[in-house]
Amino acid sequence: MIHASAVSALSSYHWLGIPIAVAGAVLLALGTLFQHKAVEGQEAAPGRAAGSMGGGRLQALLRKPVWLAGTGMLGAAILLQLTSLRFSPLIVVQPVGAVALVVTTLATARMTRRSPGRRALTSVALCIVGVGVFVAVAAVSAQDVEISDRHLITILILLGVVLAALGTGFGLWRRRWGAVVFTAGAGILFGFVAALAKTVIARLFQGDFEWLSMSCLAGLIIAALSGTFLVQNAHTRGTPELVVAGLTVIDPLVAVTIGITVLGEAAAAPPLAFLGFGLAGAVAIAGVILLATVKNQQPSPGLKVAREGSPRP
Repeated sequence: MIHASAVSALSSYHWLGIPIAVAGAVLLALGTLFQHKAVEGQEAAPGRAAGSMGGGRLQALLRKPVWLAGTGMLGAAILLQLTSLRFSPLIVVQPVGAVALVVTTLATARMTRRSPGRRALTSVALCIVGVGVFVAVAAVSAQDVEISDRHLITILILLGVVLAALGTGFGLWRRRWGAVVFTAGAGILFGFVAALAKTVIARLFQGDFEWLSMSCLAGLIIAALSGTFLVQNAHTRGTPELVVAGLTVIDPLVAVTIGITVLGEAAAAPPLAFLGFGLAGAVAIAGVILLATVKNQQPSPGLKVAREGSPRP
C-alpha cells in the first residue's frame, strides 16, 4: 500500500491527465451531438410524440448507426476520463470537460452552416479562459491523496441520498420535468461517477481493493447507467447545446466539490488559490450561462429545419 498522504499534482507524470481529459471532452461533445441527432430524428418520425425514453424507443435507437457511433464515442470519452483520473487529481482534470461545450458550439455552427455570432464566441472565450485558469491553479496547488475507508463511505452515503431523491422525483413528477431537470440530474450523477472512479482507481493502485471498493464500483455503474438514462430523456426535450452546457457546469461542480470537501485534494492549497478557484469558476460559469442564453434567443434556422425532419441544404 502507498502510505504517502499526498503527492504534488505537478510531480512525476501527473500533468499527463490534462491532455487526456481534453481528448475525452472532445469525444464527449461529438458523441452527444451524434446521439442527439438520432433521438431528434426519432422524435420527428411520423406518429411519434415527445416523451420519456421507453424500451421501444431504446430498441429503435439501437438500430441507428448514428446513435451507436455516438454511444461508442461516449464510451471512449469515459475511458479517457478514467485514464486521466489515474494520472491527476480529480479537481485538476474534471473541469477540463468544459472543452466539450466549445466543441459542441463550433461543431453545431458547422453542421447548420451558421456563424456562432460575436456573443457566442465571447461565451466560448470566457469558458476557455475560466477553465484554463482553474486547471492551472489546481495543477499547482492540488494534491493526490490516499483514499481511506472514510472517503468511500462518505461518497457512497451521499450517492445513496441523491439516487433516492432523483428516483422519488422521477416517479412522482417525471411528466413535469423538462430538459433542464433531466440534465441537472444527469450532471449530478456523472459528478459522482468521476469521484467514484477516482477512488476506485486510487484504491486499486494502493493495493487496497476490497469489498468497500467493490461497493464503490457497483455505485459507479449504477450512477453511470442512471445518468445515461436521464441524458437520453433530456435529448428528447432540449437542444444538444443545453445538454452539454448543463453537464459542463454541474458535473465538474459536483466532482470538484467532492474532491475538495470529501477527498481533501485542496487541503494544502493556500488561501490565494481558493480565490483563484472562485474567480476562474465564476468566469467559466458566466460563459456557459451566456452561451445558453444566446442559443435560446437566436435559434439557428438550419437547426430548425433539421428538427422538422427536412434535409439540410
